[in-house]
Amino acid sequence: MQIQVINGPNLNMLGIREPDIYGTLTLNEINELIALKGEELNITLDFYQSNHEGNIIDKVHDCYGKKDGIVINPGAFTHYSIAIRDAISAVGIPTVEVHLSDINSREDFRKKSVIKGVCIKQICGKGVYSYIEALEFIVNMFKK
Repeated sequence: MQIQVINGPNLNMLGIREPDIYGTLTLNEINELIALKGEELNITLDFYQSNHEGNIIDKVHDCYGKKDGIVINPGAFTHYSIAIRDAISAVGIPTVEVHLSDINSREDFRKKSVIKGVCIKQICGKGVYSYIEALEFIVNMFKK
């Protein structure tokens, strides 16, 4: 099983950016923990991060016919990127939207996700475990 992990804008600044909200782990440290879980689940993971909407769309498109699932933290694009939403919808790959923080308990503008409706699940507020739970969810979905 092959799963693409996609991280959106400003996630490359984790560990520096608002550690009281996002924690002190860097994106590389988070990816290392996710990779360990991937080994445990016997899945192949690819990691990608971009601050650019079009690059994220291209990465989603590139998954078509190659990946069994996508785990995406769209960052701020969560709240307004119809283009990323359409890309996820177009490829038809089971996708889980994740967030480190609980977007539902933050500012009003962060509570709306335009991505959620085309994903099989949204997991937020669990830090790195949002990603871990997403991997487990996708793997378990294929076991059924």
